[in-house]
Amino acid sequence: MPGGAIRATTRGMNDAITALVRRHDPDRFLTALFAPAERRDALLVLYAFNHELARAREVASEPPLALIRLQWWREVVEGAQRRHEVASPLSQALAAGRLRSALLLPLIEAREAEAYDDFATVADWRAWLLAGAGGLAVAAAAALGAPDPEAVRPFGAAYGVSGLLRASGVLAAQGRCLLPHDLLARHRLSPELFIHDPGAAASRAALADVVREGQALLEAPRGAVPREAVAAALPAVLARRDLRRWPEVALPRRFGDRIAVTVAGLTGRV
Repeated sequence: MPGGAIRATTRGMNDAITALVRRHDPDRFLTALFAPAERRDALLVLYAFNHELARAREVASEPPLALIRLQWWREVVEGAQRRHEVASPLSQALAAGRLRSALLLPLIEAREAEAYDDFATVADWRAWLLAGAGGLAVAAAAALGAPDPEAVRPFGAAYGVSGLLRASGVLAAQGRCLLPHDLLARHRLSPELFIHDPGAAASRAALADVVREGQALLEAPRGAVPREAVAAALPAVLARRDLRRWPEVALPRRFGDRIAVTVAGLTGRV
């Protein structure tokens, strides 16, 4: 999308929130541009909130410290008033009914489950993705006024899978592995072995299993995405491209990725 169009589309947004999402979550920032103007601010506040939840574990040296940060956000969602560049507009959006606390609290719970990097089974891991990245898509669809927000949950979870794949090397460098233990065991791996060499043949084979999990999520939805929910489902366009090209994914995004999102956003064909 040309720069002038982006500037016109973002006019009227909270400048701090817009800058935060554009910098730290450029994929979802791009997809938010296809939301109706009157609902876009709430969507960007939601994505800024999600970034803050993700940071809770990234900046904490130990899982209990991450849980303390997440509890702070839980209190905000439950009504505590805090002066903060994200918490303040989040409270305003909740008070105005543009976002719903019942859909935000599960996002915090998913991040709490993530704090210890300990998913015993694929079923546990899949439930975490559906609750976290999938739940974020549901909250986004609800903020957009979609009649059936749940319809986009698999799309959001699939984007979570592709994001995990893209970040697997970075996470390993941080001493973290978010893959389920039973999936790793299929390839005679433990989290520690994966972290030691995420590029090893066994590690690549485990990640190929993750790709198949993501592709299965993309195949789950049936029927057209309601027009109101398109912007919430658009990250699935990027997920589909990532999963199809894995392990050949580009950082940062290429022009083709942006064009694919633009076409899907304009046509409503996710």
